[in-house]
Amino acid sequence: MQITGGYLQILLGLIILVPIVFVLLNRLRLDVAALLMAATLGILQLAGVGILGPAGTPANAVGAISGFSQPVVITLLSLFVLSRALEKSGVTRWIAQKVIVIAGTDQNRLIALFALTTAIVSLFMNNLAAGALILPSAMEVARRTGTKPSKLLIPVAYGSLLGGSATYFTTANIITSGLLTVANPPQRALGILDFTPVGGLIMIAGVIFFYFLGAKLLPDRQPTGEQALARRTGSELEDLYQIGERLWSAKVTAASNLAGKSLADASIGADVGVMVAGVRNRKNELLMPGGELILNLQDELLLVGREEKIDSLRQTGLEIQPAPASFHLSSEGISFAELVLAPHSQAEGHTLKELDFRNRYKLSVIALMRLTRSYRTGVGDFTLTPGDSLLVIGEQAQISNAKKNSDFITIEPIPADQPVNKHLAILSLGAMLAGIVASIAGAPVYLSMLTAALLLIVVNAIRMEEAYQAIEWQAIFLIAGMYAVSLAMVQTGMAHTLGGAMISLVKPLGGLGLGAGAYILTGLLTQLMGGQVTALITAPITIAAAISMGVSPQAVGVATAIGCSASFLTPMAHPVNILMIAPANYQFKDFFRIGWLLTLICFVFLVIGLKLFWGL
Repeated sequence: MQITGGYLQILLGLIILVPIVFVLLNRLRLDVAALLMAATLGILQLAGVGILGPAGTPANAVGAISGFSQPVVITLLSLFVLSRALEKSGVTRWIAQKVIVIAGTDQNRLIALFALTTAIVSLFMNNLAAGALILPSAMEVARRTGTKPSKLLIPVAYGSLLGGSATYFTTANIITSGLLTVANPPQRALGILDFTPVGGLIMIAGVIFFYFLGAKLLPDRQPTGEQALARRTGSELEDLYQIGERLWSAKVTAASNLAGKSLADASIGADVGVMVAGVRNRKNELLMPGGELILNLQDELLLVGREEKIDSLRQTGLEIQPAPASFHLSSEGISFAELVLAPHSQAEGHTLKELDFRNRYKLSVIALMRLTRSYRTGVGDFTLTPGDSLLVIGEQAQISNAKKNSDFITIEPIPADQPVNKHLAILSLGAMLAGIVASIAGAPVYLSMLTAALLLIVVNAIRMEEAYQAIEWQAIFLIAGMYAVSLAMVQTGMAHTLGGAMISLVKPLGGLGLGAGAYILTGLLTQLMGGQVTALITAPITIAAAISMGVSPQAVGVATAIGCSASFLTPMAHPVNILMIAPANYQFKDFFRIGWLLTLICFVFLVIGLKLFWGL
């Protein structure tokens, strides 16, 4: 089937336009639309249409799925894992706490601060990495302040793009700099600080825009799925089960006969009926109460039990005090979960002792809720009935394993009150920074980030099951599908046709017009193709035009590259936009509603910057 020239470009335009219309009408998911476009292009190539490769080469139909092998997909998969490790360690919660301290609950300040924070971070790392790093913190702040995630996540995405326009370390900026050196004749490459004056001006203008207009233009959408679940923190579960009324602190002193014994030999739970929730050693490390744990002098035992039971422990020489009213085990780092008896559970009618619950699940039950009453003593002897819920503590891996059992429904609290796990935080941050440093040193970003993610998995900082759960598959499918569209735009000549038409329009306007036109051209193409592909297409055109007009090719190169960061009109314009869709429940139109005005503001300040700093 032979379709050539302009007809092929018209066909491609229809393939893109029809699914997008259905997306705008909320009749089609964006990721499904992208995959439909890719599949259609592959079928046409298989039929002999030269849309992904030369006509009559059905083998090039593989281009429809080649997006799954692209570096950006591997980078994104790796960043999901790295971000999950940072979230698990508590680093993102720490960032969220600092944001709240500075901004409080004022929505304008929160929006501007997240845009600024992500912009600053993206000065030193990949835009996608910056967005992935700040995303969990934004979700945590949304939960704590009652702000909708849809008010914060576009500022995170666009903040990373604004910061990316001001740094050399953005992929499109690096590509454009390299293309200057292979121009005819060769030109000076762009330096590390060449993007900062113009890009920095744009970044500041963008943050100010978000402060004054962000709250009005950003959507107010309810999150869906797991984000909408009103889960409690561990501390809130403790209050619900009234654990604080039975919480004690016991120190192992020289007068105690427990020093040097294991917890199993001490038999505190079996003989006295008191639960050991945790043990804090002299290094201030909180240890889970395994039976083999050896007690040492000055160790602090966190106990749960009735006062008369606790009194019987005093004869062992333990120095026992009631825990402060505001004290919570969860805030000390102990992991909680709630296990609800499932319908038709085989555990119904049995006691925890009969089920050998502790040995079977490796979890300790510290309270049982029946109707509205909490029982915290002798729970092992209660016959379980429908509606009962158990408050358990244990290792995070064991809590995750409990989800696989059909006898109980496991509900994990949100970790907002958990302290920073310093060991895991050091590992996670170290791996992330090592990946960034390797990327700056010249290693491929995808390989650097993949290695960093694998390192965390190998050292068991994050389990493989957690890694799979951390991946936002909607983002992966959308990016992979849109890559085929980019490939088709290049193959059919549509991108070159659009580029040539734009340059011919702006040439009569001189150097400043050429710079402005380069920004508009790349900005428009970026909405469908992504900045990395667009830079490869438009930069040679704009640089050649600058050389022929006697205009600074470096200045025009800066304008072209910054246009690649102007991914504000559509969600598929940049992977960082796609990353925000599911958590905030965004729709296609949400990006355009605020993006068109931000694009216009950035254009105005680009022209001002080119005039002030490059003399165009």
